[in-house]
Amino acid sequence: MKIMPKSTKEEKFRWIKPILDKEISIKDMAKVCPFSERSLKYWLAAFKEYGIEGLENKSRRPKTNPRETPIRIKERIVELRKEKNECALKIQWDLEDKGIGIHFQTIQKIIRREGLTRKYRTRKIKYNYVRIPLKRGELIEIDVKWVPDRIKGQRCYQFTAIDCGSRWRYLQAYNDASNLSAIRFLKELIAIADFEIKAIKTDNGSCFTNRYTGYSKSSDPLNPRLHPFDILCQELDAPHYLIDPGKPQQNSFVERSHRTDQQKFYDQLIFKSFEELKYKLRLWNMYYNDTKHCGLNGLTPNQALRLF
Repeated sequence: MKIMPKSTKEEKFRWIKPILDKEISIKDMAKVCPFSERSLKYWLAAFKEYGIEGLENKSRRPKTNPRETPIRIKERIVELRKEKNECALKIQWDLEDKGIGIHFQTIQKIIRREGLTRKYRTRKIKYNYVRIPLKRGELIEIDVKWVPDRIKGQRCYQFTAIDCGSRWRYLQAYNDASNLSAIRFLKELIAIADFEIKAIKTDNGSCFTNRYTGYSKSSDPLNPRLHPFDILCQELDAPHYLIDPGKPQQNSFVERSHRTDQQKFYDQLIFKSFEELKYKLRLWNMYYNDTKHCGLNGLTPNQALRLF
């Protein structure tokens, strides 16, 4: 049974020990060793002079910096700061009058390093957010997540619907993120959910709304052509809310669930076919709805769905 080296110096010693015992030459060792002949010679010299401690990795940080501020200028900056208590820009001007050119940001770093900066007392404001508990079906967030890896060269998409009150989710995979897929997903959600959907919230994607793509093309700006998804929401008597552009945090529940999907589902599985993706996604959705959530105080979405 081979024992792995506990440190880098132990690993280096294992490579040079046959050379020290004269069992093999440096050139022959370099042929089988992943390190260069020059490294082996350097380790041998360090071991002969300092022992095994000489094989310890040393910092590669340069000892000197050719662009480093001279010590006399640093001392003068510290003196001016203590004497006049001026800012870095004013110190720069004072030094320029004496023929010393140095940038004020460099002066700021020197002052900060010497501990001569002002210490401001910041007062953190704590907000007491009033969270109104939602009942089941009161607000459903819907979003689309593209599957990270292509399946047989085909891009796939995951449609997600989550109930903001109970965190209950419904997932479905499609070959595209079109208007037809969005409408089909909403109809499937209505058929599978055992509660009434009272309101829907989405982002401004083209499969959900034409606010930024179709309104300007409408012949009557006051009565623009409605998106098919909006028409379906009207038929269901469920208001369709849209988040502000570039504000995904307003769709916080579904966005947070997508991060869980990425970390615990897509990063751990590989799909050979679209049917396999749909099957495993259905199993993952069942597991998610039976998992305890911190936001529900230890309840699962299925349990919260019965309570709320």
